[in-house]
Amino acid sequence: MMGAKAGDNAQLLALAEALGWPFEAKHVAYRRTELLTNLFAGPTLAGLDRRRSDPLEPPWPDLILSAGRRNEPLVRWIARQAGRDNVRLVHVGRPWALHECFDLIVTTPQYRLPDKPNILHNEAPMHRVRRERLDAEARAWAPRLAHLPFPRIAVVMGGNAGPYSFDRENGALLGFVASGRARAKGGSLLVTTSARTPKAAIEGLEAGLSAPAFVYRWTKGAKENPYFAFLALADEIVVTSDSMSMLIEAAATGKPVRLFDLDRRQGSHRPHLPADGSVPPRTLKERLEGFSLRPAIYKLGMRLGPSRLTRDVSIIHRNQVAAGRASWLGQEGGAVPSPPPLADTERAAAAVRRLFEEPRPPRPRVAPSPVPEWLRRLTQG
Repeated sequence: MMGAKAGDNAQLLALAEALGWPFEAKHVAYRRTELLTNLFAGPTLAGLDRRRSDPLEPPWPDLILSAGRRNEPLVRWIARQAGRDNVRLVHVGRPWALHECFDLIVTTPQYRLPDKPNILHNEAPMHRVRRERLDAEARAWAPRLAHLPFPRIAVVMGGNAGPYSFDRENGALLGFVASGRARAKGGSLLVTTSARTPKAAIEGLEAGLSAPAFVYRWTKGAKENPYFAFLALADEIVVTSDSMSMLIEAAATGKPVRLFDLDRRQGSHRPHLPADGSVPPRTLKERLEGFSLRPAIYKLGMRLGPSRLTRDVSIIHRNQVAAGRASWLGQEGGAVPSPPPLADTERAAAAVRRLFEEPRPPRPRVAPSPVPEWLRRLTQG
């Protein structure tokens, strides 16, 4: 069940491909009112915009892979139509429905889910980086990039998320630091934006570039995207700190990965603005135009809110830096032993296969409760 977030969809495709079974990707869209209908109604299609979605109709599948809150009522509705014992539900990330609603939950540390028999705790998000994919993309794009000198540094840009604000200043600082790194080595940059990258951040980065570079601006519906080619052709990869999926995809190449911290809070790893004014700091107008309560709400939620409602992406950062798969841009230490390759996708695929190979245990019964399901979701671990 493909949703609105590219990172979620990439994980679902990675798991489906790793299983090696025939599968169909269903693309769905949602009504503006889906939050109300989905949060309070349980299994339902009330939040589905049927005109803009693929049809959900028999024959029903044996297995449904889903991610994201919006898709949960849809897959639970399908399971009800098919007969709950005839379809297995596997959810990636953190479900908002009760954990007992799924046969398997594949989660990662930032969600801080409890230990339960149907929850698989992976080290990091699943990824689609495969040697054959990298080689094929490299062959397709290498001739177009032949004019760029080596070594090449890929710069992968995400967007606003949680405490991270990807504005003009952050874009310009990223361009300035990455260019300095490329110039010092006599190399060049391979830059790609994403669907979430704000226009101001792209313009700031381009203004801050001073090294030879190829800049790809993500475009909806484009026939070609050099993302995997850049991962394959780069000697080093710089990734913005907002995207866990892009970080892990970069780390899966086995190449040096540098994290560019978008955070400005105390304790941030963001490089300092150059003293000579090469990167103009945010103006008062930019501060006011870019003002958002999102970082403050995130910080307050992390401090006071239940873990059920928050996610701590810094756990992924710390784990990957500690493992030697990444380092903070501008704070690289000495050489570290080669870290073991990530095997989370394979672990998840093995866990899904076991759902069909082993006798199915009796489905846990959720005890009747006077507390509505939506409230129980908020309080479960």
